[in-house]
Amino acid sequence: MEPLYQQTHKQVHEIQSHMGRLETADKQSLHLENEIQASIDQIFSRLERLEILSSKEPPNKRQNAKLRVDQLKYDVQHLQTALRNFQHRRYAREQQERQREELLSRTFTTNGTQKKILDIANMLGLSNTVMRLIEKRAFQDKYFMIGGMLLTCVVMFLVVQYLT
Repeated sequence: MEPLYQQTHKQVHEIQSHMGRLETADKQSLHLENEIQASIDQIFSRLERLEILSSKEPPNKRQNAKLRVDQLKYDVQHLQTALRNFQHRRYAREQQERQREELLSRTFTTNGTQKKILDIANMLGLSNTVMRLIEKRAFQDKYFMIGGMLLTCVVMFLVVQYLT
């Protein structure tokens, strides 16, 4: 059990050093991530073997052996979590870079947008013209109404004068 434990412990420390390099590596990070994940998987299989071997230890060494294996398992789980966090940060960073590039590639005042703005301005200008025509027509209609009222009053006066 001891040689397997030592190998596994050494491999955990190697993964920890790889994790430190992973933070600084840019283009090689995907290859390094895969390498780290393969090592972690290998360590998990070794830990299963170590658990079996620790249960076969003599009773006076069994408790200590199980504690050592549990400590290794705990360390490897932390490494697995750290790797997942790094992958999540890398994915978020790549997504932000894609969104940034997409925004930078857009032109905000394209010909289509300018045409829409001009159409809206022309429509508003047309609306102002129509409003002026309506106001002018209302002013003229007021004179027609007063004229019609006066004409009706004159006709009524003449009818009353003629019939009486």
